[in-house]
Amino acid sequence: MTITRVEIFKLSIPLKAPVTIAIGTIEESRNIVVKIHTEDGIYGIGEGSPFWMIVGETQETCFAAAQDFARLLIGRNALDIEGCLAALDRYLTRNYTCKSAFDMALYDLAAKQARMPLYQYLGGEKRSITTDETIYIGTPEAMAADAVQIKARGSEAIKVKLGTNAPDDIRRVKAIREAIGAELPIRVDANQGWDYVSAVKVLKAVADLNVEYCEQPVKHWNYEDMARVRHNSPVPICADESLFTHTDAFRLAQMGAVDYFNIKLSKSGGINNALKINAIAEAAGISCMIGCMSESRLAITANAHLASARTNIRFYDLDSAFEHAVDPVLGGAQYHNHYRLELPESPGHGADLDDKYLSRMERVEIK
Repeated sequence: MTITRVEIFKLSIPLKAPVTIAIGTIEESRNIVVKIHTEDGIYGIGEGSPFWMIVGETQETCFAAAQDFARLLIGRNALDIEGCLAALDRYLTRNYTCKSAFDMALYDLAAKQARMPLYQYLGGEKRSITTDETIYIGTPEAMAADAVQIKARGSEAIKVKLGTNAPDDIRRVKAIREAIGAELPIRVDANQGWDYVSAVKVLKAVADLNVEYCEQPVKHWNYEDMARVRHNSPVPICADESLFTHTDAFRLAQMGAVDYFNIKLSKSGGINNALKINAIAEAAGISCMIGCMSESRLAITANAHLASARTNIRFYDLDSAFEHAVDPVLGGAQYHNHYRLELPESPGHGADLDDKYLSRMERVEIK
């Protein structure tokens, strides 16, 4: 399956409302889409979501890097996924979000050629994937009101964005718990917003409020304080921004810094690295969650296939499409009862983009 041409698109999707976390606000999903075509007339499609304040990439930088990546892959065997991705790594370090779009498209192609849904191609079975839903930073009263609505929709867990200051964050969690009752688990995410002292203070204050775990309490580079928080927190700790690739996973596991890993394809460089992260996690006795940036249902579908294929991935945060004002995706995973993702049985990941919507996007083709 020789690669003959690559199409690259800027995929911009308006949000229903601005999304605020501890490190910034976004008002639109500005993603990148790659279509890799082969001489057999088959193409694979992938999407990366550059949440710039986390990954250090933007839609513009991805669009530029993707053109160089595409030139490197022309004439290569699309089924040589390791070789194709190694060529990208040799050419340009990091740039994981852009690489993830190529990785996703290559796995889509390989599974299509094998006539298998992606979860099966990855060696797994079809499992039930039920996402949580996220509440973004606001006043305690507004966040509690959002939580009541999420509970009414039938969510099995609520993810709560924190990371401003200890007193306000404690009030937020307490207000939410008072509003929704004791049973529904809360998953908190500080997005690097605390220092060590604040993190321990907040987590001790909310420990009795059925808080399932806390993501990224301290700065992404501060592995030592992450480990200190874990050793002094009654709430389990999950690495997010500290975890990009399998080398990060190895170091975190070696230090005993966390209880869980949050895998995101747009952060890890795609499925290939995500599989390595999960393998390290399994060896270290660490469970994983699958998360998202601001992807459309296309990349959400690929994330869900990976989660379905690996039983060590226990927690699911695949709700970014809830924030989108429009859905340009055809096929793919469908949300049932709002939160349960049903995977398609078609070959590949099974998702595509509406040509009419794509026709409005900036595009370049490399042959």
